[in-house]
Amino acid sequence: MRTVRGTCAFAAAALVAAGLALSGCNKAATSSSDFVDNIEPADRLYNKALADLDAGNTKEAGKSLAEIDKQHPYSEYSRRSLVLQTFLHYRKGEYEDAINMGKRYVSLYPGDKDAAYAQYLVGMSYFRQMPDVSRDQSITARAFNAMNEVVQRYPDSEYVEDAKTKMRITLDQLAGKEMLAGRYYLERREYLAAINRFRTVVERFQTTRHVEEALARLAEANYAMGLVDEAQTAAAVLGHNFPESEWYRDALKLLQGAGVAPRENAGSWISKAGQNLDQKPRVDG
Repeated sequence: MRTVRGTCAFAAAALVAAGLALSGCNKAATSSSDFVDNIEPADRLYNKALADLDAGNTKEAGKSLAEIDKQHPYSEYSRRSLVLQTFLHYRKGEYEDAINMGKRYVSLYPGDKDAAYAQYLVGMSYFRQMPDVSRDQSITARAFNAMNEVVQRYPDSEYVEDAKTKMRITLDQLAGKEMLAGRYYLERREYLAAINRFRTVVERFQTTRHVEEALARLAEANYAMGLVDEAQTAAAVLGHNFPESEWYRDALKLLQGAGVAPRENAGSWISKAGQNLDQKPRVDG
């Protein structure tokens, strides 16, 4: 019994001592300074970011801008920092971050004066990632759509003209991809597959430089399949819209070699598409 009482007494004393020790620790741990963030004024952070940008210190500028977003999320400086972060990510080649940040800005401030710029940076971030024409063109299509948003939603902005230029370039590349596939099928004598690709160019990418070749290839593929009437129509539409084209001369030579001439069939899809052909300057980029 004595041993048990001694043990209990010792344990109680130990618990009391431990409690005192923990009480001392808790007192130190609950210091109010540990629960107060080091808040820096938004204008000071923003001006610091601008100064760092001017000095070429993009890393520090990014930190200051991120702090504004964190410490002052609903302030005017937070709005400014968001579009500046979009630009900073774009400038550093961090295109996915620029796209996400720019989309966030447009979503939060669609009617703001800087929304057009943020949307333009989204388009440029896609544009800078456009792959070689032989590869998948999903990003190219996204670049077109993003730039089209600039044109449609912000028609009076200073970025519209360059957005239109970038749209023409993206369309030209998308058409180039279709032509590449069409030529491949044509060489393999898979004429129907080739015609489908060339048809896409004539119907969807009429403002590109590829439409002339597409019409000539349609004449070639249809003639090879024995569809002389369609071949004649393709050549006729080509000659009507591009009379000085080398592709027209090639199509004309092909038909003349068979003893026939270009002749348009008004019921053909080629003829209907030809009515909508646009004679705007072609983009070589």
